[in-house]
Amino acid sequence: MHGLKKPGTVLMSIDTPLEKRSGVVHATESISTLIPQARRERGLTQEELARRLSEISRNDSITREDISRWERGKRIPGPYWRGWISKALEMPCADVERAAHVARTTRREHRRVR
Repeated sequence: MHGLKKPGTVLMSIDTPLEKRSGVVHATESISTLIPQARRERGLTQEELARRLSEISRNDSITREDISRWERGKRIPGPYWRGWISKALEMPCADVERAAHVARTTRREHRRVR
């Protein structure tokens, strides 16, 4: 950072709460919100994201239907796919992991309420 800063720019550190950082992810954002938002920002359809995941992972078991399930909150991608999602959508793995954690926590709380 070396003192190079545009006037009016606030420097953020890794300790800055996610809500105050610029970017996609907020601390309370679920994976079902993160994936479609990031996908659309990159101009990708569900089919194109599935194809991209298949190409970079060299695993052709991923389909548009899987992407749809993740985006609708019907499924939470496992650790294997979360790593590839972060690469495919060019975002920090920690953000994808945090969003998956939010989804799991929300799901558990929802089950307790029933």
